[in-house]
Order: sequence, then structure tokens, then C-alpha cells
Amino acid sequence: MALAFIFPGQGSQAVGMGQALRDAFPAARAVFEAVDEALGQNLSGLMAEGPMETLTLTENAQPAIMAVSVAAMRALKAEFGVDVSAARFVAGHSLGEYSALCAAGALSLEDAARLLKLRGQAMQKAVPVGEGAMAALLGAEHAQAEAAVAAGAAAGVVTIANDNAPGQIVISGAKAAVEAALEAAKAEGVRKAMLLPVSAPFHCPLMQPAADAMAEALKDARIAAPSVPVVTNVSAGPVSDPETIRAQLVEQVTGRVRWRESVDVMHGQGVTRFAEAGAKVLVTMLRRHIAEAEGAALTGPAELEAFAASLKG
Repeated sequence: MALAFIFPGQGSQAVGMGQALRDAFPAARAVFEAVDEALGQNLSGLMAEGPMETLTLTENAQPAIMAVSVAAMRALKAEFGVDVSAARFVAGHSLGEYSALCAAGALSLEDAARLLKLRGQAMQKAVPVGEGAMAALLGAEHAQAEAAVAAGAAAGVVTIANDNAPGQIVISGAKAAVEAALEAAKAEGVRKAMLLPVSAPFHCPLMQPAADAMAEALKDARIAAPSVPVVTNVSAGPVSDPETIRAQLVEQVTGRVRWRESVDVMHGQGVTRFAEAGAKVLVTMLRRHIAEAEGAALTGPAELEAFAASLKG
């Protein structure tokens, strides 16, 4: 039964995140301390105590989510002897790709934290607040989403940002264009089409200034070959070459998160078990996508222990 470790993206942040791991496991505590030091910021205190509106700022949420994911992985290895090498693939949703790369040894924890802090700042600055938007098309067929985007494009930039699962597609772009695409989606018969409460239009061409900033930041970053192939958002296929990873991390900022395809590729390569490090967002989507696949959410001490025991049993 082949396994993949998967890593969540933005939206899984919450006050108190990672605290059970931190309290129970020295290896997890060490991750939070290292991230605080790398950023010169008491991020772990913000994660523990809030306020939520500060934690949700993109520049804080991105490194915080990565820290929890990596803390879960390092505790899993230190306490239960389960390493990332137990998996056939790793993959992460948007910022989760940095978590996956860190877990697989391609990026250091400190570099991942610094890069995500910068990524969050650059993505927020790329488009003035109020000028962009994102929207979810729930129950949409891919052809319906493409038709809605094509109709909205008359009003400005709009594109599919996240292809998350069958019937769960997110679009992104200029606010007027996204709103026009929403109306077109409703006319196409999409079950539910709604604006999302986000601060910027992620994963669309309007993010090009952020992509340029990441290209500069990643130029000199040390990226090693991952110990396990990373199924990337941009390619929806396994990648191990460091220079390809570097290029795709830049392209990812403006490109589509091809998560549905990524899961299909891993499943097609024999993966029937997916373990999400630090959250349960992706394994919840998974249940609607591949009914026969098993999903485990590695969110706390009991979940880590049960997962490790299931591998040995």
C-alpha cells in the first residue's frame, strides 16, 4: 500500500495551531523555535495566542502553516521512527509545496520559513487591496469553469487558480472580471458560485510582481535533490531536479495549483494512502475525490501514534 505525504496550503491556520505537537514532542518544539529565530519574530507566540487577524495575514500564515507541517513530520520520525522515506511521493498545496520540499530535505527549515515570509509579503503587495478577488465554483465541471473564465475575461484578467478536486474549482483575477465570471458560472448552471474572503488574487497573472520577487529570492537559495520525488503544483508530476524545482517555485506564484491532477497522478502510480502533515483540509477533499483512498490527518500526538502503528500493523 503505497503512501504519499501531503501538505496543506493557506486557510488551515488557527489560533492554537501546532500547540499539542509542541507540548508533547521536543522535535516539534525545536521546529517552532528555529522558525522564530530564522524570522526574528515570535511567530510561535502569535500561533499560540493570536490575534487571529494578525495570524491570518499572508506573511504570517504561510510560514506558520509550514512550521506545523514540518513539526508533525519531525515528531513522527523522532518519536515513532517513521521518516518521509516511507512515502513514494510528497506534494503540497500552494505554500505547502515549500513544506513538502523541506520535509524531503530539498530546502532547509530556515530557508523555507524566510522564503515563505517573503512570498507572503510579495503576494500581498502585488495587487492593491480591493482590486483583486477570488471565487469558488462548487459543483462545477471543468468545462463550465473554463467557459465562465472566458466570459469574465472581457472585463479583465481572470483565470482558474486552483483545480482542487472534482467539483471544486477556484478562480482568481481582477475583481470586475471575477464578478463577471461568477455571473457566467451561474448562467452555466454551476451549483454554487461565491466570492472568497481573501486579501489578494493568488495564482493568477496579476501576481507577476510577486513572482519576480520570488525569482530574485530563489536565485541564490540552496535547493538539494529531494529524498522523495515532489509532485509539483505546476507540473502535476514528480520532480527531483533542483533547478526544475527552483523554476517551478517561481512559476507557481502566477500558475494554477493543479491539485486534482496531482492526486490523480499519485493514485495512478499506486498511492492509496495519503497522510496530511499538520491539518485535515486535503484529506477531507480526498474523500470526495478518490473514494477508495485512505486519508490520515497528522494533527496531534494521538493521530501521529495511531498512524505510525497502522504502518507497522
